[in-house]
Amino acid sequence: MADTLNILRAGMATLQDLGRFGRSRYGLPVNGALDQHSARVANVLCGNDEGAPLLEITALDFSCTPSTDVLVAVTGAPADLTVDGVVRPQWEPLSVRSGETIRISGIRSGIRVYLAVLGSLNTPYLQGSCAPDTILGFGNSLRDGDELGLQRHCPPVDHPEYRIPLFRLRAPVPRFPVTRLPSPWTIDVTDGPDLAEFGDTADRLFRSEFTVSPQSNHIGLRMAGDVPRRVATGEVLSRGVPVGAVEVPAGDELLVLHRGRGVTAGYPVLAVVTATGLSSLGQVGPGQTVRFRRRTVAEAVAAHRSQRNAVQALQNRVRTVFDALRIPSSPARTVPVSP
Repeated sequence: MADTLNILRAGMATLQDLGRFGRSRYGLPVNGALDQHSARVANVLCGNDEGAPLLEITALDFSCTPSTDVLVAVTGAPADLTVDGVVRPQWEPLSVRSGETIRISGIRSGIRVYLAVLGSLNTPYLQGSCAPDTILGFGNSLRDGDELGLQRHCPPVDHPEYRIPLFRLRAPVPRFPVTRLPSPWTIDVTDGPDLAEFGDTADRLFRSEFTVSPQSNHIGLRMAGDVPRRVATGEVLSRGVPVGAVEVPAGDELLVLHRGRGVTAGYPVLAVVTATGLSSLGQVGPGQTVRFRRRTVAEAVAAHRSQRNAVQALQNRVRTVFDALRIPSSPARTVPVSP
């Protein structure tokens, strides 16, 4: 019998990877994990390829049990993580024995947690990705009782005397707002192609706080606040729009497109969320507030390069440690970083 990861409590969990790259020309959204940085780091900590399938757990409690010994990593928003009732750390590899229960609860500050397993999970693919696509009807949320096939087992890895983890790999953990003192998320953006059409009101985007609406989803986040007003009167023709486009439709909301966005739209684009900002935006939940911070393209590129270099350095540390402990890992490959 094949080894499996048995889902006890699914909550709102899905199988994800980094999305469908190069398919926008055919009208397919990129989709994939909304917090790409946390997803990449979870896989790297397990010795997987960055783009391997993993679990994206949104907002609600989750639990599962492997039928064999495995190595896992949990990243993303702060949460209460236990293995058979014992508190364990996020952002480090964890050795889990067959039959032990991994439980994730109390997700806070952000709304998404990522669970990767050494060797990854068996899952169907569409156009090179396992990411669900609601338009095409591919992929579904997990349900209680589902069994996910495991590709590899890993003998227990811990200290032979003191039973403490052997890992201290210094993963690059992003900053999350402090829950005791609610503060807005800061999301970096660059100027959009239609900035000049908003005249003096464009600065409202950077002076105001915006509250995320419950109508938000993976396609886009709706935000209420002091919305900039378009002063130009010409028609906006439908055209291609990037992931992260900050659109200003008629009304009192901003629309910030995310990874499930359609590839064309006809609203003016005031700004575009940076690559690093998109991962932060993927953690923002309904009712939370956002402040946009203006960045030049050069600053955005430098921030993205710094984050990618940190992940690469982690990958090198993981490879060194895993080789020393004779833990099998997947060979690294180049993964696209933009849709």
